[in-house]
Amino acid sequence: MSTSRTVRDLAQLEPGQVCLIKPSALGDVVHALPVLSALRGRWPDARFSWVINRGLIGLVEGHPDLDEVIPFDRSRAGVGPRGLGVSSRFLIGLRRRRFDLAIDLQGLFRSGLMAFATGAPVRVGRADAREGAGWTYTHRIGSRAEHAVDRLLDVASAFGADVARPRFSLPIREEDRRWAREAVGDLPRPLMVINPGARWVTKRWPPRHFAEVARRAITTAGAGVVVVGAPEDRPLAEEIAGRLGAVGLPVRDLTGKTTLSGLAAVASESDLVLSNDTGPLHLAVASGARVIAVFTCTDPAKTGPYGPGSTVIRAGVWCAGSCIRTCDRMECMVELSPDRVWPAVAEALKGTPRRVA
Repeated sequence: MSTSRTVRDLAQLEPGQVCLIKPSALGDVVHALPVLSALRGRWPDARFSWVINRGLIGLVEGHPDLDEVIPFDRSRAGVGPRGLGVSSRFLIGLRRRRFDLAIDLQGLFRSGLMAFATGAPVRVGRADAREGAGWTYTHRIGSRAEHAVDRLLDVASAFGADVARPRFSLPIREEDRRWAREAVGDLPRPLMVINPGARWVTKRWPPRHFAEVARRAITTAGAGVVVVGAPEDRPLAEEIAGRLGAVGLPVRDLTGKTTLSGLAAVASESDLVLSNDTGPLHLAVASGARVIAVFTCTDPAKTGPYGPGSTVIRAGVWCAGSCIRTCDRMECMVELSPDRVWPAVAEALKGTPRRVA
């Protein structure tokens, strides 16, 4: 379903230069990857550029369906004369590229401004865009889909793209694959990767729960365990390692030691990834890993792992799926115990060939 100020039929477009705008965040960018592949299938001869926050370049750089990465340095484009100067030069640079089509998949004021700055005669965005971004579009695409991936794919579908088989292509560099194999290759199998971090405290399953599940995986399945995350997740990893170390069980800590491509490579080397609802979860899914996702305050129908190799264990408390970022009660962290998660982990690890390093 589309609404527009023009009568242009999007399905008839044949653009030469296409600008995709999806600067952040990690999981949101991963969710948008099938849009790029679908549109490349629709316009095989077009030139595709992607506007993305500089810190997330590794998610799309080297993508086989992408011709150009346009990094946006958000940290420098703030308020004040210097920030305005950075923003102005960036927007002028977009205008100079002479795009035929700009597609804003972010739907916020800044991304809408980027779409407008391209000067593209056709500027498309989502009907649910916020912060006034919709006023910068020539076409707005509505969606009745629930999951974030499907809502984005409805944008691609409006152009006549085939979205029946969404494809997540991650440009994992070969040097990162080699690094990952070296980093975890000496660990026992099955290999379980744990991602305990999340920006919202209400998404963050307690480290003691992760440690307990890891303990059971090691003692009952002979598993090797790796903890991953951003540098700010190091206290969580240290608590997990400390709890396991106290009972003489080893865990390998790669927290803060991976690039985005390297993180995807580690996930692809694993037999299972156990994670909160956060960006690395979706990166692991896109890498082809088998995942078990722990959902406390968010709704898996909207932002859950997208793919057949995924299992969701959801809190059963009254406020589950409320998407609140802070909470004084945190009942979900008690109700969603290791006993509730362990059966799914045990089933996933069962039958995996055991390889002792």
